[in-house]
Amino acid sequence: MMGNEPAAKMDATSAIESVFREDSGRIIASLIRISGSFDRAEEAVQEAFAAAMTAWPERGIPQNPAAWIMTAAHRKLIDQGRHEKTKRDKEDSLRYEIEVVNSPTIPMTEEEFMHLPDDRLRLIFTCCHPALNREAQVALTLRTLGGLTTPEIAKAFLLPEATLAQRLVRAKRKIAEARIPYEVPPPEALPDRLLSAQEVIYLIFNEGYTAASGSHLVRHDLCNEAIRLGRVLCTLLPKDAESLGLLTLMLLHDARREARVKDGRLVTLEEQDRSLWDQSKIAEGTAYLEQALRLRRIGPYQLQAAIIAVHCQAKTPEQTDWRQIAGLYTRLLEINPSPVIALNRAVAVAMGQSLEAGLKEVDEIGSSGDLENYYLFHATRADILRRMGNREQAAASYQRALQLTTNVVEQAFLTRRLQETRGASAK
Repeated sequence: MMGNEPAAKMDATSAIESVFREDSGRIIASLIRISGSFDRAEEAVQEAFAAAMTAWPERGIPQNPAAWIMTAAHRKLIDQGRHEKTKRDKEDSLRYEIEVVNSPTIPMTEEEFMHLPDDRLRLIFTCCHPALNREAQVALTLRTLGGLTTPEIAKAFLLPEATLAQRLVRAKRKIAEARIPYEVPPPEALPDRLLSAQEVIYLIFNEGYTAASGSHLVRHDLCNEAIRLGRVLCTLLPKDAESLGLLTLMLLHDARREARVKDGRLVTLEEQDRSLWDQSKIAEGTAYLEQALRLRRIGPYQLQAAIIAVHCQAKTPEQTDWRQIAGLYTRLLEINPSPVIALNRAVAVAMGQSLEAGLKEVDEIGSSGDLENYYLFHATRADILRRMGNREQAAASYQRALQLTTNVVEQAFLTRRLQETRGASAK
């Protein structure tokens, strides 16, 4: 019996981690609805998982682990309510005028768990409410729906743990003070609120895909979490074309992650080993894109996903349909006028039409000064100039881009390009 204890503990730990990643968001969303409190729901879930760590190695993993955790956490909430009954009205920091429900304490069945109301959509809209600033939205989404710990989120965003903890405290306080309802927005408000939720998820992905600072270009944990949240959104809103487009966009980007860095060095799309691209993610993303396009409600995320799909379909850089990409960027600009999108279109023009035409568009975009402090503007201009053989001006633009970037991997790439252009100019 003693010899089986380590194995039992390992099996239990694995099961607990699986439930935590896959089901904790749904569980905590339900508990917030029941208790009216983010803090109490989180505390109850933490205690339930701690109880599982003790009980499951000894008694075995329950038939439905998620239902066991939900039942245990609900018991904890009831206990909290009994202990604080006399002071709850004065001290409950997040009341939504919902009383704690005294349900039976026997573990719910798998069928009962599956038929629980799925409150994750309420939680998404609460975490991404416009009354909260973007930093708070991101932190609260990762903490509650993502199940990431405060230290994990702080590490991911290169913040002191105390700073991140305070950000979460302020976010919860704001929800209480602004009396933000724990609900799915009414139909007339849904499009704007959904856009905010999508932006938060994509911001999390982008921070992981190209880290704003630090020694790593890609942080897989954030990419994975954003994709998981994107799947949740599509599960809850299967007919929303832009949510499908967002999930596609993230999957197609992420499919190329293994080819983007080699031996710690950034590898451009043109130079990537395409055999390293994850074809299963490309196939999955393409299927979601087709599903989104059939809904005939074209939006920015779908257009961006379509652009990446064109890149993914090209077996070699030379086979890339740059004219199609330029056309998609033109359509995207009509929907979402942006100098960054215009810059990307200029690259497609340079590659599909002529370098001179692309450079002309880049310089026209730069004349406004809006992108003067955007390092990719200068890096883009430098690359076109390098291809044209204008090494001196290319070196000046690479130098400016280098001054503006804070990611170590990107700094190293720009430094190599700068040295190459300066070396060629000296010959």
